[in-house]
Amino acid sequence: MVFRGTFDHTLDAKNRLTVPARYRSALAEGVVMAMPVDLKPCVGIWRPGDYERYTERALAELPPLSPRLTELERFFYGSSRDTELDAAGRIMVPVVLGEHAGLKKDVVVVGVGDRLELWDKDRWSEHRPTLLGGVAEITANVDVSTR
Repeated sequence: MVFRGTFDHTLDAKNRLTVPARYRSALAEGVVMAMPVDLKPCVGIWRPGDYERYTERALAELPPLSPRLTELERFFYGSSRDTELDAAGRIMVPVVLGEHAGLKKDVVVVGVGDRLELWDKDRWSEHRPTLLGGVAEITANVDVSTR
């Protein structure tokens, strides 16, 4: 399943997110929550296997004894949390990840292919013009003659 779409949600008083209904079955086997490697102010929500592939891609090119590899391993595994959906289809957002993303009550869930991202609604509104401008810049620089 590919995660796509943007959904307005709220965190409850216990810092739980109700996962969009269409994605609950995809996350029924477990969830990994972590900061994305680009350190944008959001929380990534992966299926465990997808998170493993994400980290493997990021670590694959580094030599086994590299200090950079060790630092990235600390980042990926130290800042991630395993969790599960509760009976109501909710996941608890760890405090450290919620603080990183600046999450308040109103949030936006964004589908990003192999994961969902959880953004504070105001931060998402601030980031959206940058996102759209970046996409326009990237596509303007694509050489159509290479197709």
